[in-house]
Amino acid sequence: MSNKDDTNSHSDELRPEYDLNQLRGRVQGKHFERYERGTNLALLAPDVRAAFPDDESVNRALRSVMQSHAS
Repeated sequence: MSNKDDTNSHSDELRPEYDLNQLRGRVQGKHFERYERGTNLALLAPDVRAAFPDDESVNRALRSVMQSHAS
């Protein structure tokens, strides 16, 4: 059986366990503004992660670097 045949054998209807009343009232784009702001994540190498195990320790180190370069 080809993929086309397999696709045609499936119905586009929702499963019975989905309540259409709960699916109504969605707001299109409600997360768009947050998405546009993006994220501010950086992947730390294992050795760096060991030296700076939490957010605050990373922030303190980066602020120290920023201050030393500003002088």
